[in-house]
Amino acid sequence: MAVTRLKRKGAKNKSRAKTRVKDIQRLNQKPVFKTVDVEAIKAEWAEGDKKAPAKKKATKKEAAPKAEAAKSEEPAAEASNEEAKGE
Repeated sequence: MAVTRLKRKGAKNKSRAKTRVKDIQRLNQKPVFKTVDVEAIKAEWAEGDKKAPAKKKATKKEAAPKAEAAKSEEPAAEASNEEAKGE
C-alpha cells in the first residue's frame, strides 16, 4: 500500500510552524538597555518642579496690552538704530 502525500497541506503546516517560531522569538527578545544617569534625570525633574508654579497661561486681556506695548517699542528701537548708523 503506497502512501500519498498532500503537498499543499504539508507546505501550509511548515509555514505555520515557521511563523509560530518567529513570533515566539520576537516576543522573547529583550531590548538593549543603555546606561542611564539616574541622578541627571532626578535633577531634570527637580528643575521642572521648580519651574512649574512660575508658568501661567496668559489670558486674552493680558496678551493684548503686551502686544500693544511691543508695537509701540518697535519704532523707537528702529529710530535709535538709524541714529547709531548715522553717527
